[in-house]
Amino acid sequence: MRIGDASRVSGASARSLRHYEDEGLIVPGRCGNGFRDYCQSTIDRVLTIRSLLESGLSVRLIRKLLPRLTDEPDVGTDAARAEFLHEVQSYRDRLAARISVLTDQQAALDAYLRQARRPAP
Repeated sequence: MRIGDASRVSGASARSLRHYEDEGLIVPGRCGNGFRDYCQSTIDRVLTIRSLLESGLSVRLIRKLLPRLTDEPDVGTDAARAEFLHEVQSYRDRLAARISVLTDQQAALDAYLRQARRPAP
């Protein structure tokens, strides 16, 4: 399918699809006229990429590990999956720490506002 159809099916903009290609995340086929040709496996990969990006993972990490995660099973696949899961867990832990700091800051601001709104004696 052409890029417009791939965009509709995957929910990714044509610009995003071109970006994923530029970043080496996908490799669409080419028609005789040079137009990109997206097969279902490429669309499935785009859906995976979008999900990972929406989760906050970086293009760098996705580019590094996604090829090994989606290739046919082999000796290195389990190690790649373990490395990927370790990276995701590490990202999640950093995110949780940031959320904790923000929650503490929010609580401090709430306390300040409660105090500031009290009528003067």
